[in-house]
Amino acid sequence: MNRAIELLAPAGDLARLKTAVRYGADAVYLGGKRFSLRSRASNFEIADIAEGVQFAREYGAHVHVTVNIIPHEEDFDGLNDYLRQLESIGVHAVIVASPSIVKRVKTVAPKLEVHLSTQMSSTNSLAVQFYRNLGADRVVLARECTMEQIRSLCAHSEAPIETFIHGGMCVNYSGRCTLSNAMTLRDANRGGCAQSCRWRYHLYQDSQKLSEDHLLFSMGSKDLMAADYVKDMIEAGVASLKIEGRMKSAYYIAVVVRAYRQLIDWLRAHPDEDPSAAVQAAQQELMRAENRPACTGFLAGIPGPQDHLYDNAPSRVTHDFLAQVLDYDPARGQALIEVRNHFEIGEMLEAFGPHLKNTPFVLETMEDEEGELVAVANKPLQRCWINAPAVFHPYDLIRRKERKL
Repeated sequence: MNRAIELLAPAGDLARLKTAVRYGADAVYLGGKRFSLRSRASNFEIADIAEGVQFAREYGAHVHVTVNIIPHEEDFDGLNDYLRQLESIGVHAVIVASPSIVKRVKTVAPKLEVHLSTQMSSTNSLAVQFYRNLGADRVVLARECTMEQIRSLCAHSEAPIETFIHGGMCVNYSGRCTLSNAMTLRDANRGGCAQSCRWRYHLYQDSQKLSEDHLLFSMGSKDLMAADYVKDMIEAGVASLKIEGRMKSAYYIAVVVRAYRQLIDWLRAHPDEDPSAAVQAAQQELMRAENRPACTGFLAGIPGPQDHLYDNAPSRVTHDFLAQVLDYDPARGQALIEVRNHFEIGEMLEAFGPHLKNTPFVLETMEDEEGELVAVANKPLQRCWINAPAVFHPYDLIRRKERKL
């Protein structure tokens, strides 16, 4: 259980990359402006990737770049130069979804590790060995693998194995949905998924309409939350645990990365103890970041009706995240914060950070930078000094103590 395992987090932009690293990610993955899925994410220019690599290196972390487009003939234009750029700025690995790109990387940028994307739907050790022989340094399994299959794959595969533990799930087989293509001409495998499975539909059997006009049908999957299986994955020999969500907020990244970081560290420090309490604590923390219901995906077997969103419950927009800490004055016992959401004097808040445990406190005092008393924080990016019950650090976050929907 003391074997190191990588915690891999998403980064939609440079700020979120830094958040993921500060909050405990061993590596981050991101997309460039070309050759990457998630076309609606902010994505990175080469200069931003270089800055991210340097920042991650200061924390002993790596940067992986997605080159996971399913390429058409014209998509190879400029690829060689792009790969050489990534290699020259110190990127650790590229995540690819085409055997042709695996070979291309090994030829033009051999210092880059090649990680085979979940888009390739690898579900057996023979496929993993094929990609290993082709040159892949790591294989990201399809999300449709059960825990028992993951154990078998790790036991019979030479290539290191990466698995998803948290985030959105595709209602179709990993990377093989064409609903978006058919309905919107946006190619899901070239970065344009319209998430058609989450739309609202009338449901028919033959010519009879089964759905009610006010209650339409949806077929999206619940999100994945695999805290229950982290110990199993470590013991199975999984090399990397991956969090999905390059389009998620910095608050989401901070909460999710920190929860899994703390769980992994606890498991390594207490290999012979019952992990139930640690797992439950992680799950409770993870729920503070979720805006959709979650399940364990395929890990326990084929998901049932309870693991889908047939009732099309809308995403819950939360206002938990209130502010980020900018500075702390020990003489005054106050913290300078930057406001993100509305809150008022008298509310019960909670501060947390990479090195700050969850710290509840009542907001008793608040003043602006000119020293004027403030009763309500309601201006985005407003800066205020507030009472702090402990030593706060820059990049610590403040949220409501209890979730407000």
